[in-house]
Parts: sequence; C-alpha cells; structure tokens
Amino acid sequence: WLLAIGWQGSIVGLSFVAGTIVQGLITLNNPSYEPQQWHGTLLVIAAVVIAIAVNIFLSKALPTAEYVLLLLHILGLFAIIIPLLVMAPKNNARVALLQVTNSGGWSTTGTSFMIGLLTATGSMLGMDCAVHMSEEVKDASGTLPKAILWGFGLNTLLGYICVFTLCFTMTDIPALLEGKTGFPFIQLFVNITKSNAGTSVMAAIVVVALVSAVVSEVATASRQVWAFSRDDGFPFSKFLRRILPIPAELNEYAQVKPGWNIPLNALWISLAFGVIIALINLGSSVALNAIVSLTISALISSYILSIGCVLSKRLRGEPLPPSRFSLGRWGMA
Repeated sequence: WLLAIGWQGSIVGLSFVAGTIVQGLITLNNPSYEPQQWHGTLLVIAAVVIAIAVNIFLSKALPTAEYVLLLLHILGLFAIIIPLLVMAPKNNARVALLQVTNSGGWSTTGTSFMIGLLTATGSMLGMDCAVHMSEEVKDASGTLPKAILWGFGLNTLLGYICVFTLCFTMTDIPALLEGKTGFPFIQLFVNITKSNAGTSVMAAIVVVALVSAVVSEVATASRQVWAFSRDDGFPFSKFLRRILPIPAELNEYAQVKPGWNIPLNALWISLAFGVIIALINLGSSVALNAIVSLTISALISSYILSIGCVLSKRLRGEPLPPSRFSLGRWGMA
C-alpha cells in the first residue's frame, strides 16, 4: 500500500512541477499574464492525461520511446549546462562549495537543510521503476539489475555535474529567488542568456524531461497496481487485475481484445487518482505540496521495509531465494 500510494502520488508531483514551470514560462513571455491556481491545476491534469494517453495508445512504442528519451535526457542536460558554464559569471570554489545560505526563513540552517533534503531525495527515488515492468522484459532476472545499476551510476554522475554547475553559476541567490516566474532556475537562465526565447528553450527541455518521467511513472504505477491486485491486495482487485490481451490459458483473469496489451483498468485508476489529487490545488497549493511530500515518504518507507527484511536475513545468515545476479561482497542486501 505504501508503494502504491507513493507511485500514484509521484505522478501528480511531477505533473505539478511541469505545469507550474509552464506557468512560469507564460509569465516570462507575457508580462500581462496573471497566474491563477486553476490554470496550474488544468496544466497538471493535462500532463497526467498526456502520460495516460501515451501508455494506452503508444504502449507498443514505449521501448523505442525510452531510448529516444534517454538520448534527450543526456543531450538536454548538456544543452543547459554548457551555456551556463560558458556565459555565466562564476563563484569561487569556497563560495560555491562551502558557503551555506538559509533563504527559507527557517530558524536554523540545520532545519533548512533537512527541509530542502526532501526535494533532493525525491530526485533519487524510483530505482524500483524498472522492477515493476519485469513481466514485460526479456530475461528480466539478468537484465533489470544491470539496468538499475547503469541508471543509478549514469544519473549520479550527471546529477553531480548539474549540481556543481549550478553551485558555481548562481552568484546572486536573493535575486534569483525574487524572480517573477517563481522558479529560480528560470531566472538564472534569463540572467545568463539575456533572452526570453533562449530561456524558454532551455526550460522547455526540463518540462519535456518531466513529462517523459510522468509517462514512465504511469507505466510503473499501473503495473504495480495490477500486480498487487493479482494478489487481491486492493478492493475491487478482480476489476483492477484485468489485462488485455493475454491468452486465457496463461491468465484466468484475461479479457482478450485485439490491439490492447495493457492493464487498462489500472491505468484508469491512475488517471482518476491524478485528477482528484490535482483538484486539491484549487483550494490550496500548500495542501497539494504536503500530499506530494507524503508520497515521497511513502516510497522511502516501502524501500526501508523491503530492503530491511532482506538485509535482516543476510545479517542473520539465513538463506535467501536463489538469484542470477549478485553484487557479491559489495551487496549487503
């Protein structure tokens, strides 16, 4: 249940960030625009609907699309950091790496650090994303562990490159926080490029990456709901676990319909959950942010419980289920 709540909530969380960035870009390019909460809500719902539509109508093309998105992810990052490194004024190493700034109004720097850590932690979640697609992956027991390690290693490297670039190029943090777009990184792009068009292109890369991540999260969340429903873990599990098409002799719950090969009912649940949670933004964006923060905690809690159980057996010397992939002495769990 923790994992299900976490994945469903993360769909809304990323969609909310993408939608509000779009609002920031509209503000940048149209000074007369006055952002409204219902505008942001509609943009959040639009991102969720796009992700659901891709998973329904382009499900067979998802593997190819993931290759394209990986390329965009890598090239897009360098399309952003290269202009920053070339055009931006730089902090010295002491300021960039050692100076601590508490700009959130919190009573202590430690409190500010812990509050800010939630966002950083969120960017490192989702390593189990591929696991929930295992029944659709060839040679999953050998392929998925390698994919997870490669994903973690690549994104750790790219993440540090991005973080160090920002640390050295954010020379006036108070001015960035006062930007009219509501996003300091957009204001940073404006200050460096001196161009709304250039800023829009750079920020659009971020938006596309976020919506692409929502597409992947919808695929993961729907499969997780489907798998848990197969074990009668949810109310109305018989409805949720229907998948199309799988030969009846392989799955007694299958309903065969030509052209469909997805857990369609589970996708509808993701759509309904996303729309309902997004509507909370109409009343209070603070409440929506609090719910999204709880989903991050739910995912972390599910990781602690599952990994902790395996780790406990390893430390007590109890036998573990056989596996084809092992980190050997480097893998505690």
